[in-house]
Amino acid sequence: MGVERIKSVIRMLGRLLNEVVSFIVFSLLDLVDMILCYAYRVADFFVESEWKPCYCSSAKETITGGGGGGKILVSEAGESKVVRLSCAKLQLEEISDTLYTRHSMVAELSNAAAVRASKPVSRRVRSSFTVNSTIIEMLQGRIGGNQTLPIPRWSDCDCKTCTSWTSSSKQSLFVKVDGAENGGEDVVFIHGFISSSAFWSETIYPNLSKSAKSKYRFFAVDLLGFGRSPKPTDSLYTLKEHLDMIETSVLQAYNVKSFHIVAHSLGCILALALAVNHPSSVKSLTLLAPPYFPTPKGEQATQYMMRRLAPRRVWPVIGFGASIACWYEHISRTICLVICKNHRLWEFLTKLLTRNRMRTYLMEGFFLHTHNAAWHTLHNILCGTAGKIEGYIDEVKNRLKCDITIYHGKNDELIPVECSYNLKARIPRAHVKVVEDKDHITIVVGRQETFARELEGIWKNATT
Repeated sequence: MGVERIKSVIRMLGRLLNEVVSFIVFSLLDLVDMILCYAYRVADFFVESEWKPCYCSSAKETITGGGGGGKILVSEAGESKVVRLSCAKLQLEEISDTLYTRHSMVAELSNAAAVRASKPVSRRVRSSFTVNSTIIEMLQGRIGGNQTLPIPRWSDCDCKTCTSWTSSSKQSLFVKVDGAENGGEDVVFIHGFISSSAFWSETIYPNLSKSAKSKYRFFAVDLLGFGRSPKPTDSLYTLKEHLDMIETSVLQAYNVKSFHIVAHSLGCILALALAVNHPSSVKSLTLLAPPYFPTPKGEQATQYMMRRLAPRRVWPVIGFGASIACWYEHISRTICLVICKNHRLWEFLTKLLTRNRMRTYLMEGFFLHTHNAAWHTLHNILCGTAGKIEGYIDEVKNRLKCDITIYHGKNDELIPVECSYNLKARIPRAHVKVVEDKDHITIVVGRQETFARELEGIWKNATT
């Protein structure tokens, strides 16, 4: 009894220490990010000859239906949408409010000062909404038919690997294809956040049996903005943009009519949306570490999702990294500037120090992206879809007839096991398999041979 009491006290003190240290560290990071905001504005002006806005910019009013078509963002009743006017087709793309609403001590003090300094406006403008000015300015080039930002931007890598997509007139995702050459069943692999097709092609592909490779075609994609896929600087990396590229680059390009889906982490959201778009075509759905946090009543879904994924805590380390990526636009841009822009140097040093004994495919996946792609994908996919994920789950539950299998590492500190159990509670027929002593990455890496056999069993059972 005394030992348990001591352990309980130690855990309580540990949590308290984490709270105190986290408050201090993130308060300092709030200040650093604000300073970097001004530093990048100056740097962007001198290098690109324009003042480039960021999401620290204040909101302003705009009138919908402005000149010449294109996109205009509206924000109403806590939900943000981009209206795209493309020829005669009207589409809606959701933009997460977490891009420009991230509460911090420095931001709140700054906003309070701005409110005191501003004068109230009594005149109302018909069909006007409060929007973030950065969204409008980002879209001006697309609305006018011009691309004003250089490709790549000065803070992005300009190596041949990262910019190979610019030489093609037709933009499509990089797809690593393997397996049967003449037909067969198809399998689509979707990687997670800050990763690439190598997460699958370097782990699962080599461990698939000869029988599987003769029967199935495998498609592992680099998502838009990652790996060797296009990284457009004017993209908002919305769910629709990601899905359109997957459908165009895989389903249409390779004449895929029915398929199995295997997805990890953020890729699970895209997998659910893809399954909803093609309910009769999906033969099996395998999800690894799905980020599903049911929103409590009275909470705003996007903000709740951001707090769960990025809790502004220094421990665990992977949570600290997620908090940096999610809360700090300019600090995360600095990290991309140091790491991603110079990825060839880091890859060389890694191979030199390990005498080329270490396989670097995970590092390559981590390096090959732009800040614009990572920042918008994180907010618009992980956070922005929180309000409609329930609808996707209902569609999958009611319309999909295929088997649904969920894998989760018991030691996953980024996406806790409860997420998989939450999903099973919504889809009772789903099979949840919790793997002991594995985390967010080692659920695949390190057990790839075993997982390849498990996947083959899932595909075989779906066929019989």
